[in-house]
Amino acid sequence: MTEDKDFKNIDFTQLKQEGKEYENCSFTNCNFSNAHISNFLFSECIFEQSDLSMAQVTNTSFQDCTFNQCKLVGISWEHCNTFLLSFSFNFCQLNLGSFFELNLKNSHFTQCELHEVDFSQANMAGLYLDNCDLKGAIFERTNLRNTNFKAASNYSIDPESNPLKGAKFSSDGLEGLLEKYQLNISHD
Repeated sequence: MTEDKDFKNIDFTQLKQEGKEYENCSFTNCNFSNAHISNFLFSECIFEQSDLSMAQVTNTSFQDCTFNQCKLVGISWEHCNTFLLSFSFNFCQLNLGSFFELNLKNSHFTQCELHEVDFSQANMAGLYLDNCDLKGAIFERTNLRNTNFKAASNYSIDPESNPLKGAKFSSDGLEGLLEKYQLNISHD
């Protein structure tokens, strides 16, 4: 296990080992794009300005991990190890990813781009999507009870297919709940 180490400007794309463990480490400006990091354990790690796009994360554990200004495009997060799974995403690009069936209750999304992300059947109850862009994101049988969308934008959610009790929306975002009805809504 590697503990309390700072990694800067490292290219992890050619990793040949599986099952490495990192605890309380930081990864700054590192490249994990298309890397096979399956069966890895990241516990209390911070990723800063790093690229993990299309990384293979089968059975990878992310326990209390923070991602700041990272590119995380096309990751199938649902293949992660769900034991103690906890993320914080700040100013990140998570486009084209999938959180299918994941419990995201202990996660945070702040000023993230989440274009065409699949949240189908995920548990997002009580989550606050702070200034997140959800253009084309998929919500299908997603638990959105008490989820705060007040500062989120560009979402389209079918209230008949997703539990929304107690969810919070701004009046500007109500169109995203009515999109399926093809109404012409005027802001005059």
